Amino acid sequence: METLAEKLRPKTIKEVIGQKHLVGENKIFNNLIKNNKIFNIILHGKSGIGKTTIALALVKDLKCHYRLLNATINSKKDFEIVFEESKMYDDLVLIVDEIHRMNKDKQDLLLSYIESGKITLIGLTSSNPYHSVNPAIRSRCQLLELKELSEDDIYNALKRVKEVYSDIKIKDDVYRFIAHLSGGDLRYAYNLIEFCYNSFGKTFKIEDIQTINNKANYFSDKNEDGYYDLISAFQKSIRGSDVNAAVHYLVRLIDTGELDILYRRMLVIAYEDIGLANPSLQTKVLTAISSAERLGIPELYKPLTQVVIEMALSPKSNTVEQTYTAAINDLNKNNPGRVPEHIRTTSPNYKYPHNYKNHYVKQQYLPDNIKESVYYRPGDNKYEQELYMYNQKIRDEK
Repeated sequence: METLAEKLRPKTIKEVIGQKHLVGENKIFNNLIKNNKIFNIILHGKSGIGKTTIALALVKDLKCHYRLLNATINSKKDFEIVFEESKMYDDLVLIVDEIHRMNKDKQDLLLSYIESGKITLIGLTSSNPYHSVNPAIRSRCQLLELKELSEDDIYNALKRVKEVYSDIKIKDDVYRFIAHLSGGDLRYAYNLIEFCYNSFGKTFKIEDIQTINNKANYFSDKNEDGYYDLISAFQKSIRGSDVNAAVHYLVRLIDTGELDILYRRMLVIAYEDIGLANPSLQTKVLTAISSAERLGIPELYKPLTQVVIEMALSPKSNTVEQTYTAAINDLNKNNPGRVPEHIRTTSPNYKYPHNYKNHYVKQQYLPDNIKESVYYRPGDNKYEQELYMYNQKIRDEK
C-alpha cells in the first residue's frame, strides 16, 4: 500500500520542493531537460530531502528508460539483469540508492558499464561521497549536493496533503509545528501527518502530536545546522580545546542515533588532531567506543562523554596529517626511483640495526632521487619533543 509520501512524490522536476540552486529557470536540471542530456551524477544529502524524487523526476522528464536499485537490498544478479537490458536501450539510466553501500563485486561490474557508456548512473547517498563512494566511480560522476529543506519548504509542501486527505481539517499552526519537528525531512513530516490522521482523526491538534512526538528531528535543528555541520562542529570544538562545546555537540550527535558515524569521527579526531601529542588517547577512544557498544542506550553516553572531555582537554598535534601530506605530495611531484640496493629483499649489504649500539646504524633508506626529503617535523608537545631528542641523540653518538 502506498504511503502518503509516495502518493505526494513530485512527478516532474517542476514539482520538486526546494533545491533552488538546482531546480528552476536556467538551473542545472531544467537545462539538462531542455537540452535532452543526461550525465553520470551522484546526488548526496541528508535523508528525506528528495534525492530519489529528483532522480525519478529527471529520468521521466527526459523520457529515458531507467531502473531503480538499492545497493543494500538488490543482489548482484539484479544488477546483472539491468546490465543485460542496457544492450537493448541506448538511453538506460540506472538509479542506485545507497550507492555508498555497494560491495566490490557490484562496483567492479558497474564501473565497466559506466566507462563504456552503456549505462548512465545516478547514484544516491546520504553519506559524504568523498569518503564513502568508490573513487573510480566518483571520478566519473558529477557530484551534486542537495540542500536541506527549510521549514517554509516543508510547510508549503504539507499543504498538498489535502490532495490525498480531502477531509483533513487541521489548523495552520499544526502544519507549522510539524514543519518544525521535521528538521528539514519532508518524508518524516508526511509520515507524521499520516500517522496522526489515522490515529486521531481529521482534526488532530498539536496536543495530539505531543503525546507521541514532541522532540524535533535533530538531523538538523531550527537553525538549519545539518548533520554534517554537527560532525564538523564536534571535531572543531575538540580541536579548539573547547570542552563545553565538544560535549554539547556530542549530546546532539548521540541524540540523532547515527552512532557509527560518530564513532568513526572520534577515531579520526584522535589521530588527526591529537596524534602524537597524546598517543595513548587513541586506545582510550577505542575502549570508550567498545564500552558504549556494550552498554547501549541510555548508558552509552558515560564512556563517550568521559573520553570526549579528555580529548578536548588533551594537548594537540597534527604532525601525522602534515607528515603524510608532505610525503604524498612529494610522491606525486617526483619520480622517487628504486628502493636502495642495500635494503632490497635479497641484498647482502643490509646493516641490521639491532647489531649496533642503541639499535641504530647510519644508512640510506630513501630512494636516491628523494634522499634529502624531510616530511616529519616534531610538534610542540612534550611527547614528540622527547622522541625527537632521543632520535637525535642516538644519531649524534655515531
